[in-house]
Amino acid sequence: MVVAYWIVAGLLVLLYLFAGGSKVVRSKEQLRPMMGWVDTVPLWFVRALGAVEVLGAIGLVLPPLTGIATWLALVAAVGLLVVQFGAIALHLKRGEAGVLGLNVVTAVLAAAAVWLSTVWL
Repeated sequence: MVVAYWIVAGLLVLLYLFAGGSKVVRSKEQLRPMMGWVDTVPLWFVRALGAVEVLGAIGLVLPPLTGIATWLALVAAVGLLVVQFGAIALHLKRGEAGVLGLNVVTAVLAAAAVWLSTVWL
């Protein structure tokens, strides 16, 4: 179960460090080709969401690696799952059902991370 956790967490960390990091450092103009929804929300929200995603990625790996507050891995996984539910809702509201594939796969990975992170409890 530990190996499975690290595989799932590793995939999520790569995805969220890229996506979240992009939201934190790139302008709306740079994000628009990848994320058309950025024009519908204030820039501070995009930045805050990116910070949450980066912190969630860190929360998946740092506590289990250090052995300190390992329950935070579960909290991070739940938080990232909530982010995906929000993303799915946003895309459905915008009529973008065709782009839900990545969100659904990421939600499934986050749900798996929630379950697998119980190994640290």
